[in-house]
Amino acid sequence: MSEHNYALVAELQHEAANTRKMFERIPEEQFEYAPHEKSTRMGRLAGHIAQLTGWPALILNTDELDFASGTYAPFIPTSRAELLQRFDEELAASLSALQEADKERMMQIWAMRAGDHIIASLPKAAMIRSAAINHFIHHRGQLSVYLRLNNAPVPGMYGPSADEH
Repeated sequence: MSEHNYALVAELQHEAANTRKMFERIPEEQFEYAPHEKSTRMGRLAGHIAQLTGWPALILNTDELDFASGTYAPFIPTSRAELLQRFDEELAASLSALQEADKERMMQIWAMRAGDHIIASLPKAAMIRSAAINHFIHHRGQLSVYLRLNNAPVPGMYGPSADEH
C-alpha cells in the first residue's frame, strides 16, 4: 500500500468511527424526520452517508458514475441495524479497495456525470477525498443538527460535544 493510500485508509477509518457514533444515536422513530420541507429525511440522509462510505470502492472499481443511466439507487434504511450493517459493508469494501490500489489506479481519471453533463472529473485519489470522504463528512454535519433538533445526544467528532462534558 502506498503512503498516500495509507493516509486515506487511516482517514477513512477515523471518520468512519466518528460516523458510527453518530449513527448509533439516531432515534429509529425519527427516521422520517426532516427539519424543513426541502430537507432530506433523517433515515435517507443517514443512508446516503452510509452509501458514500462505499464510494472509495466505487471510484476505484469503475471509470465513472452516470446518474442518467438509472443504475444508481439511494439506500433508505428502515432500521438502525440495517443502516449499521450497510455502513459496515460499504466501509469494508472501501478499505479493501484502497489497500489494493496502486499509484497508477489512484491517478486514473474518474468522472461523475448526468448524461452529457460532467459534474466532476478528477484523478481517483482526488475524487475519493472530495466526492466520498469530504462529502460524507458534510452530510454527517447535517445529521448532527437533526440529532440536536430531536434532543438526541450528539457525539463529539473531534473532541467532546456539549452532550459529553
